[in-house]
Parts: sequence; C-alpha cells; structure tokens
Amino acid sequence: MDPVAGEKRHAESPEETTTPESGEIRLPQKKYFRQRAHANVFSDHHLDYPVSPAHMDWSKNFPLHFAPKNGEVAEGAVAKDSGKRIEFADIGCGYGGLLVALSTVFPDTLMLGMEIRVKVEEYVNQKILALRQNHPGSYDNVSILRMNAMKFLPNFFEKHQLSKMFFLFPDPHFKKRKHKARIITSTLLSEYAYVLRPGGIIYTISDVKDLHLWMVKHLDAHPLFVRIPDEELVDDPAVEHVRTATEEGQKVERNKGDKYLACYRRITDED
Repeated sequence: MDPVAGEKRHAESPEETTTPESGEIRLPQKKYFRQRAHANVFSDHHLDYPVSPAHMDWSKNFPLHFAPKNGEVAEGAVAKDSGKRIEFADIGCGYGGLLVALSTVFPDTLMLGMEIRVKVEEYVNQKILALRQNHPGSYDNVSILRMNAMKFLPNFFEKHQLSKMFFLFPDPHFKKRKHKARIITSTLLSEYAYVLRPGGIIYTISDVKDLHLWMVKHLDAHPLFVRIPDEELVDDPAVEHVRTATEEGQKVERNKGDKYLACYRRITDED
C-alpha cells in the first residue's frame, strides 16, 4: 500500500495539526505532499485566472490587505484595501522556503509564490496559514497561488508592478526539444520586463551550469536587462536566502554541489 494513502494518511492527516501541549498549529509534513519534481507547462491544468489584474480578488490570499471584491467581509478581514500591492514574485516557488525566509526580512512587502503542482501548492498554503496562527502579526505578507506563470503572468500583475522576481533552481529541461519549456526565454523575458518596474531585479540561480549559461545568454541579449556585478550583490539581503532557503538549494548544499547565481536589473525603456 502507498505509505501516504489509506488508513495511515487518515491517521496522520496533515489537517490534524494542533499540538495539545502548546496549542500551536503543527506545520504540515512534506511527506504527505510529495509530487513529481516537474509538471508539463504546456498542458491544460484547469487553472483559475482573472481576465485582468483589476479583476483579481486577493482577499483570500492577503485578508489583512485586500477587501473582498464581492463586498462580503469575512471575520478578521479588512473592509478596505490597504493600498499595498504585491511586489515580489517567486516563480515556481516549490515548497516555499524562500517566501517564508523573506517574509520576515521584508515584513512590509507583499510577496507571492506561484506553483503549478497541486500538492506542493497545498503544502505551502497550509504552512503559511499555520505560521500566521502561531506567530500573530507575522507572515500575513506572503501567500501562494497555483498558477502557470508562462501563460498567465500579465493576468495577475499590472505593468511595472513588481520589484523582485525569483527563478530559483528551475527545471533544466535538458533535451534540446524541451528548451522551449525553460522558464527563461526571449519571449518570456519581455513579459517579465512588462510586470517588473525599472530598477527591479530578476534573481536566477541553478546548480546546472548549462542552464545557468542559457539564462545568462538570454538575459544578456535582452535590451531591458543588465547584469548586476557580483560585488553589488553583497549588500542585497535577499541574495543569501536565494542561495540557501529553498529545498533544492539545501539539497545542493548537502551534496556539495555548485550554485550559479546571476541577477539582472530591469532598466528603463529609454536606456
């Protein structure tokens, strides 16, 4: 029998997470949410997405910052938008390590993870909800959506809305015929340039040198991005977490593998 199915899963259900001793909500366990590492980005995943960013109801993701679009205010939610907008986007956020790490580093910044895999998105969502309950006043600035960023990014974000975008240890798609599915391409970079404000930063990191060189090649060739010298990244508080906060980054660390980092600034159209 599948060890995460049937009676055993019911007995150790990830929803049954209250610890009687402390009253805290136990964080979900990854063993209940494991899924194959990558998904086919060209498949129809039956995703929900708004017609435009103005139609998106963010109240379920950020109840302390956005009022419901339908006007029905739930208990604990705000009746009026705070005026903040999402500024950080972690594309293919995996198990949410970067989101959780950056949430307290940038407590006044709203950030969103985007993940196409159902079980992984469910895990991150449960983890964020548990952290909010266990640490009142914290982690309300972070959330996740199940979404295909290669298809629907402009449906969620306005022009020049974002200040940071993260592409951490993405699927390398080794076979040449699969390169079109890589998350960094000339066409996609133009979409990223649309939602990223001038001065905003794209962070890329991989343990696969070939993929790193591919991303660098395409970013170098794009007229709206310029690489940030490594010495300028020393004072960027996000960089250390880019290297170490994700599950994949920690796995590379344990295996003593290489990590190839490249960060690019979005320049103005006039530049």
